[in-house]
Amino acid sequence: MNHQDIPPKPASPPHTGSLPAVPRGGNGSAPAPEAVIWSHPAPEPPQRRAANRATSWKVFLVVVILAVAGSLTWLAVWLNSSSGTEKSAAAAPGVLQTTATPPAAPQPPPRNGVAPAAYAVGDCFKDFDPEALASTVVACDTGHSAQLVATYSYPAAAAYPGADPLKAKALEACQAATLGPAANQFHLNYQRSFPSSTSWDSGDRRVDCYVTADTGNVITASVLP
Repeated sequence: MNHQDIPPKPASPPHTGSLPAVPRGGNGSAPAPEAVIWSHPAPEPPQRRAANRATSWKVFLVVVILAVAGSLTWLAVWLNSSSGTEKSAAAAPGVLQTTATPPAAPQPPPRNGVAPAAYAVGDCFKDFDPEALASTVVACDTGHSAQLVATYSYPAAAAYPGADPLKAKALEACQAATLGPAANQFHLNYQRSFPSSTSWDSGDRRVDCYVTADTGNVITASVLP
């Protein structure tokens, strides 16, 4: 039995008012009382029970605090790792293209109804309208009014930077383009094209730089080297 289960020794004999009287002996002295066996242990002092309950609550609160702290730590690590991944993806460098690259399966020009997403550096356009949903690509040694000379493609995870930064990036692309001797034969201007917030949400990440003629389809040669 645990020593805490042994009742404390009473300071005075238990009350025996309800017990039968002990007969006296012939000498008038009372015989030694029989041993009294306690059938139930004495209750634990109230103060100790209260202390035990307080200790249990303290342990419970410590466990809860540790669990909450662990969850918050895990959440912070997860958010930091996710944020770092997103920042790395958004900060990835874009791709500047200033050299004509033939398509993998070229279709001989003219090609009608070509969407802007399919434009390639070096393409020449007849009756070019930068805001049109489609254009006609022609051979550069035939009359045309514009040629795509540079592009800059943002990473797919990049957030929409706004119109002004896109214009600035298109200007950088124009400044990076190298023109050949044929460019001196014509009166040309640079024209920039960049995605709107709506087209950006649809996946358009490219800004374009064209050289254009103001007087129609008067360019008859490629202006790239």
